[in-house]
Amino acid sequence: MPSPPIPAPILDALARAHPSWQIALRAGLEAVASVQPDYLPTLAAEHYLPTEQRLFAAFTQPLSEVKYVLVGEGPYPRADSATGVCFMDGAVGDLWCEGGLAKPVNKATSLRNFMKMLLVADGRLDAGDTGGSAVAKVAARVDQDGLVRTLAELQRNLMRHGFLLLNAALVFRPHVAPPVEARAWLPFLRTVLGALAAVRPVPTLILWGKIAEQLRRLPETERFPQVVSEHPYNLSFIEHAQMQELFGPLHLLRACPEH
Repeated sequence: MPSPPIPAPILDALARAHPSWQIALRAGLEAVASVQPDYLPTLAAEHYLPTEQRLFAAFTQPLSEVKYVLVGEGPYPRADSATGVCFMDGAVGDLWCEGGLAKPVNKATSLRNFMKMLLVADGRLDAGDTGGSAVAKVAARVDQDGLVRTLAELQRNLMRHGFLLLNAALVFRPHVAPPVEARAWLPFLRTVLGALAAVRPVPTLILWGKIAEQLRRLPETERFPQVVSEHPYNLSFIEHAQMQELFGPLHLLRACPEH
């Protein structure tokens, strides 16, 4: 029996992904529909995050340029924060203030801890001293040290290094538990990972949190180099040695001239 047609609103959002992704993403949606035929029609008829047709916002760069696949849990549960790109909080503009990290960054716990991990990995904070006074000293030297000032700049650096910033569940709905939402998207992720497995060199798979870690069980991930950690909303993430080893050489907090 053929899969039911993909709802028009979902296809409209798909059109915003990079052309190189179109075949794989459509195949992924068809895989979702074949496993759970009523999922996409129900989703299309409901309110979900992210809004503004940003369902596939993570797929804006060419498939062939992906070097890292960073997988989190799901979109932020706030309309102004959910962008369709994992950990990139749309409510955050400036990263810094006079006293350290900007208030919206501190509100987004995962982003705050990610920032602190990057500061430790870059040698700008000591792992045992990542409190407000230590961060304030870094903030006072942002321009002198040539650091990024906004989340948009940080996201550009991630994209420049070939990061696909993906959520295990592409949507958030308040009445659906994140693990349930993630299970519905699993056929989609398997298709995406299958397409990425053909990229050379094979991208590194970075899994944050228990929901993302379940992807390790899939046959599609066997060929990927993998790095796994707790979710960044845990304070212990800041001192995760493998994360520091991975991100340190990338110097993501250094500002780069726009081209």
